[in-house]
Amino acid sequence: MTTRVIKRVSTSVPTMEGAGVHLHRAFGHSDVPLFDPFLLFDDFRSATPDDYRKGFPWHPHRGIETITYVLRGDVEHGDSLGNKGDIRCGDVQWMTAGSGIIHQEMPKGDSAGRMEGFQLWANLPAADKMMQPRYRDIRAEQIPVVTLASGATIKVICGQVGDVHGPVEDVIIEPEYLDVTLPPHTTFDHPTPQDYTVFAYVYGGNGRFDQVSSDLLGNRSLVLFEPGESVVIDAGDDGLSFLLVVGKPLGEPVAWGGPIVMNTDEELQLAFAEFRDGTFIKHG
Repeated sequence: MTTRVIKRVSTSVPTMEGAGVHLHRAFGHSDVPLFDPFLLFDDFRSATPDDYRKGFPWHPHRGIETITYVLRGDVEHGDSLGNKGDIRCGDVQWMTAGSGIIHQEMPKGDSAGRMEGFQLWANLPAADKMMQPRYRDIRAEQIPVVTLASGATIKVICGQVGDVHGPVEDVIIEPEYLDVTLPPHTTFDHPTPQDYTVFAYVYGGNGRFDQVSSDLLGNRSLVLFEPGESVVIDAGDDGLSFLLVVGKPLGEPVAWGGPIVMNTDEELQLAFAEFRDGTFIKHG
């Protein structure tokens, strides 16, 4: 098998979104099409409530999926379909905006004021951008955990590790989303489709992400891999915790304006015109 090597390493950078949420962005608008089919990845870990409590009040989405994974704290949400509830510690919300949805996400943190989580945006192909919106709320207890002989643990949100499948299925870009924790000086060897996009994001400890570089990469490091049939990742002295994300590239043009992502500028302008005149919502 061809083992993937590192294509690019970067560090997520501070930015502000929503009504004034301080977060770290690993990649976004300027990185299209490097991470195709993925558009954006945000790290909103903070122990300062003023950094996140203003939240993300009501706003539209069309043409994408947003995947929110919470490690600590609580995020209240509601939408134009009538869904509402909380995303709690260990939970995942996989939202397919499709033809259009208006929603809000309001981080609340935990009793100690900590709020930790990540949001990933995945593009939808042209043929499915106007599909009916849907929510998948996955509770922590629904996410299987694989424990290897090395002591490594892998939470399988989407995709497969050995014979274990994650609870999120039937997603167009055939994604894999794993939360991996390695004890010190252990190795994680995982197969990947040859030409799919693969990246890793470190949120604890440090480690080496290919067999060529000797560099140890730590917290908030983003690793984009070259094509290959597997990744081989080694934990350093402090162990290693990271997210591994895999997806099938779309290879389509991207017209991106704020929370809406289409294929042409005309489609983008139409979406914002419909939002202004009240015809944006097609279902619900």
